[in-house]
Amino acid sequence: MSQIDDDLGVQDFVEVRLPAAGAYLSVLRTATAGLAARLDFTLDEIEDLRIAVDEACAILLQQAVPGSVLSCEFRLVGDSLKVTVSAPTTDGKAPERDTFAWTVLSALAGEVDSSVGEDKTVTISLHKKRGGSAAH
Repeated sequence: MSQIDDDLGVQDFVEVRLPAAGAYLSVLRTATAGLAARLDFTLDEIEDLRIAVDEACAILLQQAVPGSVLSCEFRLVGDSLKVTVSAPTTDGKAPERDTFAWTVLSALAGEVDSSVGEDKTVTISLHKKRGGSAAH
């Protein structure tokens, strides 16, 4: 884990890069749980966040370029964990927000957003606050 400076001041930052394949998602689930535990999230909050990260990755893997890299960044800021998952995609389309998967993400992670880069890289961002209500 390293510390970086940004607009919010010094914060803990972890980046995990792995093949864009479902077989590697257990690594991200474990990293998510460990970092959330570091912030003293409850067991329920940790499990919600693990499922949310898994769901965000599943959404991206459906359209990821074969053989590409899935990148996951974790930022520990105060009593919250910001998770950003991204992958180069074949179509460069943001996830639909009126789907069951998006509803699950929002319910489990709190704040959820997505964006698409000029290179068709799709990013899903999750922001989970400790002790906060998931639904805002």
